[in-house]
Amino acid sequence: MKNRKRALILAGTAAALAATLIAAAPAPAAPAQAAPAAPAAAKLASVHGGGTILYPYSAKDDIRFTVDAESTPWTRPFPAPGGEKGLPTDARGRVTISHHYTETGFTATAEAEVDCLVTGGKTATLTAVVTTSNVGWDGKRIGISVQEGRRGEPDRVGFSWGVANVDVKPDGTVAEGTVGTCMAPAPFTEVTKGGFRVTPAPLSPQPKP
Repeated sequence: MKNRKRALILAGTAAALAATLIAAAPAPAAPAQAAPAAPAAAKLASVHGGGTILYPYSAKDDIRFTVDAESTPWTRPFPAPGGEKGLPTDARGRVTISHHYTETGFTATAEAEVDCLVTGGKTATLTAVVTTSNVGWDGKRIGISVQEGRRGEPDRVGFSWGVANVDVKPDGTVAEGTVGTCMAPAPFTEVTKGGFRVTPAPLSPQPKP
């Protein structure tokens, strides 16, 4: 009987000692909190590439476009009310155009600086102001649209001077229409050689005051 009492006392003492040690042990360190992820950089629209097109009204001519344009939202402020921060469609880049007339052998050329770009899916509309040309286009804004072909379809290009861009006055006279920023016709010609890559992106949110 005494041996049984002694065993119970020893067991109770051991249990009490174990509980004391557990209580005295330092609590396990809380798991380290992961650092908050850095906000993803805003996706920006772009168009890159070059190609030869088939223009039905000059089917025998060699007409080529190259476009390297990237969106730079809110970087071109202008003095008119509301323009102090620029536009969400502001852009930079370069457009080159070459039109070789088969019948005469003359090649018209122009280079232009991109000032506006907007995308919707795999279609982009952009404008650029001509900086150099051999046809008197210096200072003129031109509009170009580019569509990247999908599922085996050809890429396409449209340009403001290739269709009827005219202003009809009240007296019936006709004048060449002006091209506003990002204004261009639908991509109405097919690219027969080369191609373009259109990276679409939503319009950038307005910057905070």
